[in-house]
Amino acid sequence: MSAGLWITFEGGDGSGKTTQAELLREWCEEQGRAVVRTREPGGTEVGRTIRELVLHHRGDIGARAEALLFAADRSHHVATLVNPARERGEVVIQDRYLDSSVAYQGAARALGADEVRELSLWATEGALPDVTVLLDLDPAAARARLDAADKPFDRLEAEKAEFHGRVRDAYLRLAETEPERFLVLDATLPVGELAARIRERVSPLI
Repeated sequence: MSAGLWITFEGGDGSGKTTQAELLREWCEEQGRAVVRTREPGGTEVGRTIRELVLHHRGDIGARAEALLFAADRSHHVATLVNPARERGEVVIQDRYLDSSVAYQGAARALGADEVRELSLWATEGALPDVTVLLDLDPAAARARLDAADKPFDRLEAEKAEFHGRVRDAYLRLAETEPERFLVLDATLPVGELAARIRERVSPLI
């Protein structure tokens, strides 16, 4: 049986994570690998309920409550979906993981990056992806993409530019501390070029 592989995509809203994750899924399947496509929050039935709360709830949710909800989703998601898929030798391709919580709740909401990271590691028994693709994009360019998409913003997308600037800075710091796990790419590059660079990083593991 082939070894399981876990690849996560990170970056600010509008950076193109979903597009690249889908292109990678298609390529992995062409290589003959079974693929599980998922996301956080919302990759499981429990996660979909949590996603509705943290992203679309109309009332106020405190920053610590938000972080705990994300961690609860993450714990269930890894235990019931990610780990079983890896044990079956499948490739898990996922939009967002703990790095999102470190950037959004830990840094942008000032809860403490280390504290939020430790919370997620405790919740998932230390689970970390094999590769994390960070699509780096200036928040102003990201907002222009979101505006062009002409869809309602969720609670995090609707935050001000300063918030998204803190998110981007936090992501880049994370990538500097774990260069063996992160692949950092300029999200303004053409879609095809980004996809080729991601395949180049993943190919030896496939």
